Amino acid sequence: MSISTDYYNILSHFTDEQILIREATKEWVNKHVRPVIEEYSQKGQTPTHLIKELAEIGAFGLIIPEKYGGMGTDYIAYGLMMQELEKGDTSVRVCSSIQTSLVMYSIWKFGSEDQKKRYLPKLATGEYLAAFGLTEPNHGSNPSAMHSYFKINDNKILLNGCKMWIGNASKADIAIVWAKNEQNQVQGIIIETNKIENFTTSKIENKWSFRASNTGELIFSDTVVSRNQVLEKSNSIKDAYECLNVGRYAIAWGSLGIAMDCYETALQYSKERIQFNNPIGSYQLIQKKLAEMITEITKAQLLCYQLGVLMNEGKASYQQISMAKRNNVQMASQIAREARQILGGMGITSEYSIMRHMMNLETLITYQGTHEMHLLITGKDVTGFSAFA
Repeated sequence: MSISTDYYNILSHFTDEQILIREATKEWVNKHVRPVIEEYSQKGQTPTHLIKELAEIGAFGLIIPEKYGGMGTDYIAYGLMMQELEKGDTSVRVCSSIQTSLVMYSIWKFGSEDQKKRYLPKLATGEYLAAFGLTEPNHGSNPSAMHSYFKINDNKILLNGCKMWIGNASKADIAIVWAKNEQNQVQGIIIETNKIENFTTSKIENKWSFRASNTGELIFSDTVVSRNQVLEKSNSIKDAYECLNVGRYAIAWGSLGIAMDCYETALQYSKERIQFNNPIGSYQLIQKKLAEMITEITKAQLLCYQLGVLMNEGKASYQQISMAKRNNVQMASQIAREARQILGGMGITSEYSIMRHMMNLETLITYQGTHEMHLLITGKDVTGFSAFA
C-alpha cells in the first residue's frame, strides 16, 4: 500500500515475502497492464498476451504447493497479489483467480494424485488456461438445483448440461465442470475441451462490464468423457462452494484494490485541480468525501488482513469470507462513485480508470454470490434462522 492508503500502518504486519510479492505485482501491473487496459476494455477484447506473463509472476497457483508447480505462499500474500492485479483491472485479477482459486484449488483439494501431477504444473505455467463451470442459465444463486448431470457407462461417463457466465469459456484448454451423478451427488469433472466431441462453447458479446474478460457458455450434449476425469474426492455441492470461498476471498482483496486505486486517483486530482483560485482538495465537501473514503478503505484493509490470518490458520468460516466479499465490493462501489464525482467530467473519460472500475463493480456485486445472498448468509449465521426459500 502506498502511504496515501495505509492509514493504520498495516504494512508493519506484513512479512518480507508478502511485501515482495505485493511490490513485484504492483510493478508488473504498472508496466504491463495500465498502458494497454483502457484500449482493450474499450474494444471489448481480452489482453491474451498477458496470460503467459501472469504465469511468470506466479499469479497462477500462488497458494498451491511447489511440488505441483505453485509457489506455496500464504493467503495474505495471495490477497495482496489480488489487490494489486485488480488495481490494474478486474479482468486480469479474474483470470488469475479462476486459474488459482477455482480450478487449481479444485484439483489440488479434490483430485487424485495423478490428476494433480498431470494438470497443476501445466496450469501454473499457463500452458493450460482453465474455466470453472458451476453457474447455469436458470441456476445462479441456487447452483445446487443444477440440471447438468452425467451417467457412468463402464469406464466412460456421458455428460449433459449447460454452464453460463463462465470466465475463459471459449479459450479454456480445460474446465472443471460440476454436475450430478446418478445418485444425485454433485461432483467435479476435469474436461479437456480440445479432446472431446459433442461439446460447444460461445463467447458472450456486448457486455458493459468485465469488458476485457472472456465470458461465455459451456454446452454438453451426450459428451463422452473418461471416468478417471472425475475429481475422486468430490461428492457434494459443498465441495464446489469450498472452491468458491477461495474465489470470494480473492474478490474481497481485489475490490479493496479498486477502492484504493479510485481513492488515490481522486486524492491526486483534488490537489491538482484548481477552481476559484484554490485546489479543490482545500474545500470542505471534497475533504469530507476523501476522509470518508480513506476511513472505509482502512476498515476494509483490517477486515482483509484478519481474514487472511484466519485463512492461514485454517480457521476462516465461509460466513466470514462472505462478509468480506459483500462489504468490500459495496464499499468499493461507493468509493468509485464518489471518486468519479470529484473528477467531474474527467471522471467518465478513459484517461482515468474510475469509470472502468465502476462498470466492473456492477458485475462484482452479483459475481460469486449476490449482495443480497451474502447478507442472508450473515443473517442466518447471527440469528440461527434461515431466510432462504
